Amino acid sequence: MELYVERGFENTTVAEIAERAGLSERTFFRHFSDKREVLFSGSAGLAELLTERVAAAPKTAAPLDIVSAALQAAGAVIQERGEWSKQRQAVIDANPELRERELIKLASLASAVAEALRRRGVKGPSASLTAEAGIAAFKVAFERWVQQPTKRNLPRLVRESLDDLKAITAGH
Repeated sequence: MELYVERGFENTTVAEIAERAGLSERTFFRHFSDKREVLFSGSAGLAELLTERVAAAPKTAAPLDIVSAALQAAGAVIQERGEWSKQRQAVIDANPELRERELIKLASLASAVAEALRRRGVKGPSASLTAEAGIAAFKVAFERWVQQPTKRNLPRLVRESLDDLKAITAGH
């Protein structure tokens, strides 16, 4: 991450990353398929956390409340890596290819959440709509969190974004 911040993503090589980390390039490629994966390797773990939280939610919980709780848990994990997460986003924002990759990651998270909702009995279109809306609210909350000069609580921002969505859909 330091190299990406110092030199820019495009100007950083795998050899430089490996050297800075005290690794060989071969060892780097055992962990990452390419230098983009340094930024996106946590996606599978995040999807797993979200789907586990959806599955473990109370049976009587409303789908949007289930997604809200799962996304707040994801927000707490991301907040733990606060400065790294903010630097990661700055690197992504500076590179169109990485912005596209981030959108793909968000779409795959929405698909994972939708599938977890379907396994709970939420019908197809409703599961997809709930998951997509939840991920959109999460994205808005994350952007607010990254841009805040003071430390704000990401899980709270996620909840507030989803509460705003509920208020808008209720006509308030």
